[in-house]
Amino acid sequence: MQTTELVRFKKLGKQITVLTAWDAISSSIVEEAGADVVLVGDSLGMVVLGHATTLPVTLDQMLHHTQAVFRGFSKPRSKQPLVVCDLPFLSYQCGEDKAVEAAGTLLKNSSASAVKLEGAEPETLLVIKRLIRMGIPVMGHLGLTPQSVHQLGYKSQARDKDSQEKIFKDSKMLQESGCFAIVLEHIPGEIASSLKKHLDIPVIGIGAGSDCDGQVRVTADILGLSTTQPPFAKPFLAGRELCIDALKEWIKSTNLDQENPTTKTSESKPDC
Repeated sequence: MQTTELVRFKKLGKQITVLTAWDAISSSIVEEAGADVVLVGDSLGMVVLGHATTLPVTLDQMLHHTQAVFRGFSKPRSKQPLVVCDLPFLSYQCGEDKAVEAAGTLLKNSSASAVKLEGAEPETLLVIKRLIRMGIPVMGHLGLTPQSVHQLGYKSQARDKDSQEKIFKDSKMLQESGCFAIVLEHIPGEIASSLKKHLDIPVIGIGAGSDCDGQVRVTADILGLSTTQPPFAKPFLAGRELCIDALKEWIKSTNLDQENPTTKTSESKPDC
């Protein structure tokens, strides 16, 4: 899967499916399910590492998990999903050179074919243009941007006229800067639907209504493994409860085996 293929999907009206993965087990499941894109998101800081936000995640951790994701794929390389890796907090906010080094490290040492970063500030646009000039594809991200949690919180964005006009302006600037797709998170569905029609690149929604060119979800949310579910991510499976019940059943059976042994073991003998 190539980034240009996603633009072709948009033109054909084919929905783009994006799921997160963070290790070999999750990537093997997501690949087998048939996702077009696997996002190694910095959400792994919360889903896997137990942090309250995505901010503590480091570049080394993103590389470590992206390498593990690749090891979980079983299909030939030409049949594998497109792998996009998040650039973590402070890996691109400190200038173009540092951003190129960070993104280059991910693409050079893992299966990632593109990076994703948040926002459309003037400094960020310069970074995006520089990355693309260096041959590094970039996916944009607007709306609820988790790396700005201390400024925006985890609430719905683009609720008033001024912020809606800004997201239109920012989306167009991301497209003009060369992004191959944009994630719109937790914004009104009508805004995402309108942007889908006005942009030439795919609009990937998460909590942005159903009328987008594609959808992205945190896999743990869909499987019901997360302790706290986002309001826009309905679980398709009570995964957490199923896992706990299965493990309880195993613990119960193991304890019963110890209480009622069916075979007697002979006394141990010293080694010769």
